[in-house]
Amino acid sequence: MKQLLLTQGKVIVESVPSPLVEAGTILVRVDHSCVSIGTELAGVRSSGEPTWKRALAHPDEVRQVLKMVKEQGLKRIHRMVKTKLTSGTALGYSAAGTILEVGDGVTDLRVGDSVACAGAQCAHHAEIIRIPKNLAVKIPEGMDFAKASTVTLGAIATQGIRRLAPTLGESFVVIGLGIIGQITAQLLKANGCRVIGMDLDRNRIQLALQLGADVAFHPDDEEAIEQVMRLTEGFGADGVVVAAASSHSALMSQAFRMCRKKGRVVLVGDVGLNLNREDIFKKELDFLISTSYGPGRYDPSYEEGGNDYPLSYVRWTENRNMSEYLRLVAESRIDVMPLISKVVDVDQASEAYAELKDGNGDLIVLLHYPVDEQRDVQTRKIANLSAHARQNGALRVALVGAGGFAKGMHLPNIESLPGKFKLHAVMSRTGHNAQTTAKQFGAAYATTDLSEITNDRDVDVLLVATRHNLHASVVLNGLRAGKHVIVEKPLALKQSEVDEILDYYQLNPNGPVLLTGFNRRFSPHIKRIHEIVSERSNPMIMNYRMNAGHVPLDNWVHGGEGGGRNLGEACHIYDIFTFLSGARVKAISAFAINPSTGYYGASDNFVASMQFEDGSVATLTYTALGSKSHPKERMEIYVDGKVLLMDDYKTLEIVGSRQKGLKTRVMDKGQKQELVEFAGCVLAGGEWPIPLWQQIQATEIALRVEEQIQQ
Repeated sequence: MKQLLLTQGKVIVESVPSPLVEAGTILVRVDHSCVSIGTELAGVRSSGEPTWKRALAHPDEVRQVLKMVKEQGLKRIHRMVKTKLTSGTALGYSAAGTILEVGDGVTDLRVGDSVACAGAQCAHHAEIIRIPKNLAVKIPEGMDFAKASTVTLGAIATQGIRRLAPTLGESFVVIGLGIIGQITAQLLKANGCRVIGMDLDRNRIQLALQLGADVAFHPDDEEAIEQVMRLTEGFGADGVVVAAASSHSALMSQAFRMCRKKGRVVLVGDVGLNLNREDIFKKELDFLISTSYGPGRYDPSYEEGGNDYPLSYVRWTENRNMSEYLRLVAESRIDVMPLISKVVDVDQASEAYAELKDGNGDLIVLLHYPVDEQRDVQTRKIANLSAHARQNGALRVALVGAGGFAKGMHLPNIESLPGKFKLHAVMSRTGHNAQTTAKQFGAAYATTDLSEITNDRDVDVLLVATRHNLHASVVLNGLRAGKHVIVEKPLALKQSEVDEILDYYQLNPNGPVLLTGFNRRFSPHIKRIHEIVSERSNPMIMNYRMNAGHVPLDNWVHGGEGGGRNLGEACHIYDIFTFLSGARVKAISAFAINPSTGYYGASDNFVASMQFEDGSVATLTYTALGSKSHPKERMEIYVDGKVLLMDDYKTLEIVGSRQKGLKTRVMDKGQKQELVEFAGCVLAGGEWPIPLWQQIQATEIALRVEEQIQQ
């Protein structure tokens, strides 16, 4: 399918794999999508700026990158940043079309329904889009797709009106008569209000008057505050909607000074907010922010999870705002057609964006997606004509899940081992991500369909880097297809999933190699510790402290996709204990802090202790209570009169022995060595990098600890 992508200041039309429907979503064949000129062009311009200039605008991110360089080295972080900056970004957040497929759990929408869709994460400029059910609404009977494709902009303006709470007969100023301002003015008229508009563009002023504004003026023609006072009999406006974009704070000061006492100002646009207390204080004004389309926006449980807010408690959600806007358009209470400057076919989109960058005064530009009966828009596999050549004997890898960690860590490591690995395919649930990743790293093709990979005889290895809840099912699919598998930790989130994997190997004892990404055991520090303790004459005491840092509870890591921090991260340490002891676990006990506030989760802070059959005892202290400025990981081992102290995978100190420790310039957690040993095993037919029983044990320890800390 065709999709618009933004890369380094240029908008291109790219062929990418089409998405698959998922539970709680619909697939929509787009007829029209709406270009948000202000928002999108700002992104286009910033994307084309030099890296140094973009860095100056985001000093916090620069500090984070410098910290990562110190810990992980310049070369790796440079590649990570470069990959992120050159990745194609999807554009668009407002579209309309026809439903092609409906996922499980969607009951109020049907195949063939005409729908309008919103969401910067999904309603892209593309021929086919996958939309969560709460971000799609039916189009009223008789309304065309062109009008309906403006639904997101209409919902934004509608939410601004909700925040303003206008009443019949009040007077309001709308500052900024762009798309949102023009719709806002019409909504205010529909509420029986008097509307005063202000803008720097005289054509927009005339358009606002044509569409019903009572007064509209250019600030150069009239002293704005005096003009508003004259028009409101000296009292001032009941309220002001700021729908403009400006880096200056003077605009907000002007808005406050236009108001009567106890008036209100609603900010919808993007302006400077260096506020003057006197502007607000004397009149006791209300200053309100309008957040995008309405309640539900930026709430993953609403937008992605499909959990609606009860109407009795939240009357107007973003979905209901979208529906109401379409109803008003259908009833001609809002006239959107005069706001549409032009409609262009998607193939001419690059030229249209180039014209918009020149500032030609357009308000709304729509993209049209003509139906071509000769072309299959639902193709889920796209070849990369610039794929890199493969060295003879290298394992052909298919990446499943092209997230930030895979692109920042695994793919650069694979690229640095050309004699052992060759990236052959990239699979991602979003086609543009799969396609841009395949191009960046020279894969033969990109796909959104796992079966394309499992059925591909040229694929030797699956590298699974999806979210945690999908790991076990993808592993089993890969193994059953005869593929070797490297899966990021955790191996599984449920005991039943572990049992399925064990059952597979019971029936296929010589099956493909499986490696769970417990990479820390492959670090030079842990390998050195293993060399030392493998010669011990007594059991060990192992203490590991992970100062993990706080992760907000709405992060996916804590939910069903992640399984929580014990299952998702602490499993690394259970593997280290298993590796160093070389023994089966005998007993496990775990205790968690019961959070007294909602800031921490149940698996954020706990202590887990275990005894192994060789007599060794190990304890993990996992906490989010500490400071991120303190080193993250530290391990102490007491054995045979020695103390082994490993600090954050940079230093290993040995006390009580002449045996040498280890110091590395940067943090090394073994990710590259993990791949090296996997390749050696598969290509040479040697022992598995991690025996299956140890992978299973580390996973089952995590599951048993989880049971105890949840209780």
